[in-house]
Amino acid sequence: MIEVKLKKKLFTFELNVDLTIQGNDFVSIFGPSGAGKTTILRLIAGLDKPDSGYICVDGKVWYSSKDNIDLPVRLRKIGFVFQDYALFENMSVAKNVEFALESKKDSGYVDELLELVNLREYKNEKISLLSGGQKQRLALIRALARKPKVLLLDEPMSALDWSLRATLQDELLFLQKKFNITAIMVSHEISEVAKLSDYIFVIKNGKITKHGKPQAIFDIDTNNVNIFGTVIDKKASDLLGILKVLIGNSIVYIPTNKNQFSNLSIGDKILITTKAFNFSTKKIILD
Repeated sequence: MIEVKLKKKLFTFELNVDLTIQGNDFVSIFGPSGAGKTTILRLIAGLDKPDSGYICVDGKVWYSSKDNIDLPVRLRKIGFVFQDYALFENMSVAKNVEFALESKKDSGYVDELLELVNLREYKNEKISLLSGGQKQRLALIRALARKPKVLLLDEPMSALDWSLRATLQDELLFLQKKFNITAIMVSHEISEVAKLSDYIFVIKNGKITKHGKPQAIFDIDTNNVNIFGTVIDKKASDLLGILKVLIGNSIVYIPTNKNQFSNLSIGDKILITTKAFNFSTKKIILD
């Protein structure tokens, strides 16, 4: 179990969060840009220092302002995957993974990790020769090479196109379950969060406004087909309204009744549910 209770003054608000995370769960911190999501990860990792509070992981205190405990980054059992991968361009693929090993005696472990994500044949290649998807896979296994207790993921798929994101989401979930590790991801992408998460914390202006399982947070009916999208245009007709909706990298047109149509604006995130082509749309409100 991970307990995080922290306060930190930021530029426009005070971050004030209280999180309890079950061991081996995949947890997401979901919210708009600038809400404090990445700061929470950096505080857990020890890259930033809170003003007050505590962090306890599996009974071991990593940080406590009351007891003057602040475990150095190198002693916190974390793996961190950044938005920009943060790979070492001057090292080969294998050397990037080796760099993260706690003991050089684990060098055989590098080949095992590379094999898991189909990168073994590239082990001696330069980073510049890898595709975006291959760089993301490498960043993931490098984080896992430390055999961490907690895997921290900062918008890990944000630089990838939608067709690749779906594949890598599956691979990320496979690796998290295979290594039986607690993962904490920050994201503002609803479909990604709903797909990957066991539990979600919704954050706005530095405070948790909701928390629960994806079905409860997004009001998902598991008996229906559920699709997340973003309204990018809308046109009214005599009998109904037509929504132009971006779903992944595809655009679809959804007919709606007048009440649904008038309640939606361009830019709104929506949940589309359907039974045998009987479409219904629902605006997602997380405040």
